[in-house]
Amino acid sequence: MLFDTHAHYDDEAFDPDRELLLESLPQRGVALVLNPGCDLDSSRKAVSYAAAYPHVYAAVGIHPENCAGFVPADIDVLRELARQPKVVAIGEIGLDYYWSGEFVAEQVEAFVSQCRLAARLGLPVAIHTRAAWDDMCRIIGEEATAAAEAGRRLRGVFHAFSEDAVTYRKLKACGDFAFGIGGVVTFRKSKLADTVREMELDDIVLETDCPYLTPAPHRGERNESAYVRFVCEKVAELKGLPPGEVAAATTANAKRIFGI
Repeated sequence: MLFDTHAHYDDEAFDPDRELLLESLPQRGVALVLNPGCDLDSSRKAVSYAAAYPHVYAAVGIHPENCAGFVPADIDVLRELARQPKVVAIGEIGLDYYWSGEFVAEQVEAFVSQCRLAARLGLPVAIHTRAAWDDMCRIIGEEATAAAEAGRRLRGVFHAFSEDAVTYRKLKACGDFAFGIGGVVTFRKSKLADTVREMELDDIVLETDCPYLTPAPHRGERNESAYVRFVCEKVAELKGLPPGEVAAATTANAKRIFGI
């Protein structure tokens, strides 16, 4: 049984069959799903899905692409949402400079504020990073140190990780972080395979990021949590391990990080 640690069932791509799909996942080999929010509205939806389905858990947060209008009062809303049953993380949060550098200051403010909220609440973070790794490594190092000095801990998952082994080792040194491996590892020209070969199995959790980043052999289709098995099988191939061993280890890793 697998744990899909990152799935966006609030996305409109699931409007036609969301309830049926979510209900069917345990019968299709997916024991647990974590649905993160990307803004206040989707965070509320994530909380509602967690309330409706025993195998679904929620994260609440503001994605870097949605933080142009961020105000400190948003943290108060997230704090209240995080008190709801089955909210196990603050996310999806992070930095993304891929499209524009216009809102860098707002992204950094939102990201740092949400990291500090997570540390205060004792929750892990689900971190998105694209074209911003220098700032990410610096901020994570600073915030992890500050949290430790305050008797707290900054921990979590680097979602959709697809960087090289050097970046993996640098981030690993910051503290208790796992790395979300998704469909990209199955792509024929992906360099992520080389990184996964070097990663410790205890540092890996599996994800789909559905409906995005659909793994082979379903590229071009809508992604869904049941396809996490293709990620598991690829990681097992790269590590020279049975898929069942990878499934058990990555599920245990995720349950430890998210306190499930």
